Amino acid sequence: MKVAKFGGSSVASSEQIKKVGSVIGDDPDRKFVVVSAPGKRFSGDTKITDLLIELDELAEDNKDTQHKVTEIMKRFSEIVEELQVSKTVLDSIENTIHSTLNSDWTGQMKTDALKSIGEDSSAKIVSEYLKTQGLNAEYVNPQDAGIIVSNEPGNAQVLPESYEKLYTMRQKDSISVIPGFFGYAKSGQLITFPRGGSDITGSIVAAGVQADLYENFTDVDSVYVVDPRVIENPEEVTKLTYKEMRELSYSGFGVFHDEALMPAFQAEIPVCIKNTNNPSSSGTMIVSEKDPDTRCVVGIAADTGFSNLYVSKYLMNREIGFGRRLLQILEEEGISFEHAPSGIDNMSVIIRDNQLTAEKELNVINRIKSELNPETISIDYGFAMIMVVGEGMMNAVGIAEKSTAAFAEANISIEMINQGSSEVSVMFGIRKDKLDLAIKSLYNKFFE
Repeated sequence: MKVAKFGGSSVASSEQIKKVGSVIGDDPDRKFVVVSAPGKRFSGDTKITDLLIELDELAEDNKDTQHKVTEIMKRFSEIVEELQVSKTVLDSIENTIHSTLNSDWTGQMKTDALKSIGEDSSAKIVSEYLKTQGLNAEYVNPQDAGIIVSNEPGNAQVLPESYEKLYTMRQKDSISVIPGFFGYAKSGQLITFPRGGSDITGSIVAAGVQADLYENFTDVDSVYVVDPRVIENPEEVTKLTYKEMRELSYSGFGVFHDEALMPAFQAEIPVCIKNTNNPSSSGTMIVSEKDPDTRCVVGIAADTGFSNLYVSKYLMNREIGFGRRLLQILEEEGISFEHAPSGIDNMSVIIRDNQLTAEKELNVINRIKSELNPETISIDYGFAMIMVVGEGMMNAVGIAEKSTAAFAEANISIEMINQGSSEVSVMFGIRKDKLDLAIKSLYNKFFE
């Protein structure tokens, strides 16, 4: 039994949905299908989700929404007409839009409900199309499927009782087409997942029905060892471990949001990344354990948009609770941190730029000065983080040496290194304007 999730590019148009139909029809083991909202059809196009966000903003400002509703319905109408499926699905979509706009919901709850319409509509259309192809398919709302989540609008977390109810769906003879991105709180309120929400739904369904395989269909043949926008035709990765994929995703790898596959990982369900446009390609398998004969480093991931909060104080290491109090200040100001390398007299805290508003930055600096009495405090912007990723790195000799040699050969200064905290990666902090040059040098060192 397989769960197949199709991303936005796979359901962006009638042509793409026909490919989805072929993929599902070619394998009777694909009994559960999770879909995203229609994505971009071409460069410069707008995703349905973005149109729905614009609709929500108009409604929030009490402005006329009809022109935006018309634009959204035009996209769905084109897909439905070209697929030659029943137009009753269009009535259902439009009724959902208007009933949501006219509801008593406010704030994030209404935003969640409007944003979810893309995935919900996509699932209705795909299920109707599969029926025209002679397949026994049905649309299944996440509430009926049993996806119960925490009451945290925009940031839903799946609740454990979901899995037991999802497991009962194994008994169905039909192909269940489930919209991604949202679930329902115990109160019955629709709540969306955070970034990568449809991937999260697919992973939850795979774990719930205890699938033999979770297939994630996108628009690339496989995961690459490095961003193909930086390195032309980079090497493909045929197999990764869960830990390696999570580390790569966290570091801006772009295939998954770093939390998206956790339900499948925890249930030890293998994941295969495949291409809707080339389904015969073997793709990339993500498994629980690394083959002992494979090389250590599997990829290089990088991301920008980091700041370094630097604090120094003589004999900081002897001051019990200094680090805790520093991090507590960040917690009380609502700031999460990414890394915290330290020395005997200094400590750096790496923070994503989007965590720091001008007001929060001022508050943090003033509080650290008054509560911790440091000799030096500064916030330095413009950092990029590069991860050299591979499970078993702590037992491999020479990884750090090869990495630092790559930076040296590219004449790039390393601002910070963090390896001891992870057996899966070594992190380097550099100036963001040197990022592409650093990636190319590391790729040459490890993969060419």
